[in-house]
Amino acid sequence: MVATLVKGQNAALTAHDVVVSVQVAAPAELSALLVTEQGKVRSDADFVFYNQPSGPGVRLQPGQPPSVAVSFVQVPAEIAQIRAVITLENAGSNFGQIAPPTAIVSDAAGNRLYEYQIADLSAESIVVAVELYRRQGSWKVRAVGQGYAGGFAALVTDHGVSVDDAPRTSMPAASPYPTQPPPAPLPPAAPPQSPVAPTQSPVAPPPPPFVPSRPPIAPPAASYPAAPPAPQSWATPPPPPAPHSSGEVSLSKDRPVSLAKGQRVTLRKDGGVALTAVRMGLGWDPVKKGFFGSRAVDIDLDAWVAMFAGRNLVDVAYYGQLTSKDGSIRHQGDNLVGGGQGDDEVIQVDLTRVSPRVDTLLFVVTSYQGHTFEQVRNAFCRLVDGTTGTELARFTLSGGMAFTALAMAKLYRADGDWKMQALGDGFQAKHPGEAVPQLGRWVVD
Repeated sequence: MVATLVKGQNAALTAHDVVVSVQVAAPAELSALLVTEQGKVRSDADFVFYNQPSGPGVRLQPGQPPSVAVSFVQVPAEIAQIRAVITLENAGSNFGQIAPPTAIVSDAAGNRLYEYQIADLSAESIVVAVELYRRQGSWKVRAVGQGYAGGFAALVTDHGVSVDDAPRTSMPAASPYPTQPPPAPLPPAAPPQSPVAPTQSPVAPPPPPFVPSRPPIAPPAASYPAAPPAPQSWATPPPPPAPHSSGEVSLSKDRPVSLAKGQRVTLRKDGGVALTAVRMGLGWDPVKKGFFGSRAVDIDLDAWVAMFAGRNLVDVAYYGQLTSKDGSIRHQGDNLVGGGQGDDEVIQVDLTRVSPRVDTLLFVVTSYQGHTFEQVRNAFCRLVDGTTGTELARFTLSGGMAFTALAMAKLYRADGDWKMQALGDGFQAKHPGEAVPQLGRWVVD
């Protein structure tokens, strides 16, 4: 039987592992603050949120409803409380506009233990829903329901989290790049990068520090192995893009192949040797503005890869999960401004480790702050032999487009070989969360 809590009430927890989830009548996120007896985090690593989905003994769970899993035996002894925080995603919205949210505490098997409907909220968009806390060697839950009108930055600052003045957070990574192939299921790295937000307008100013804007699409974190998430599929394929030239060219050892939109190349070097490791480099420069073109607006583009089995989404390697679950794809990290020489973002692909059921790797670039590609110049992607470092193929976009996302290229299996196709198709999305539902059109010819 589920026990109902009221504000300020506490209750004992006998389970070693619990899940706190929330039911909210509007798009919302759940985060967790691990604090000491003084009510402060020890470091930014004790703040679990979409850019850092795991902490000591605590991890966000993907999917809906928003939930956070806690393993008490893994929580450090210095941590006295774990506070679950609900944040509404849409700017300008508040809890007074929707039905009261409900926090639910369940055991690891999914059995509901306690429910708490958070009433008496009005202008707040953030609320500390419940806290799990130590008492005489045991753990208990308390119904808190404390709203914050001062914004997300105020809440985390009150708890000792450092907040950058930059539009995007600068958290330390939850885990470094693996130096050896990790076991399956592969844990995602959780670096400090841009959030994946739900629907927003195509052009918007940079968000304020630490304002969460989307639920993570990353799979479960390292210390909590779990089965891969259920595949996402498209029941009715969207209409295909405009037809491309289907001419196929060959790689050359003498000079890189210059690809036109729609062209394809088989990933075999001279002599018919199949490539096993490739590197996709993506670059761009901002268009300069101001007197005599002296000022360039920072354009924050994000390169990432969606992995498909047929039309089913299998995994995403992006700024919030730098390594795919099968270990075949490693994102080298986020570049917030572009410009400069060489690649702005690099994604390494070990074709020998791609899961056999994955037949398409789609390389996408999205504009986090909503700048369109009319404000970007010299956008390109290039394919590099991961073994020799030789550039094999390059696809350069000329002219601007009024889009915030680009399907740049795809690697796909055909007749036992991996091939690359240059795409260069624009669409509207500012992050993977908005883009993924639109990718079906490029997956199957």
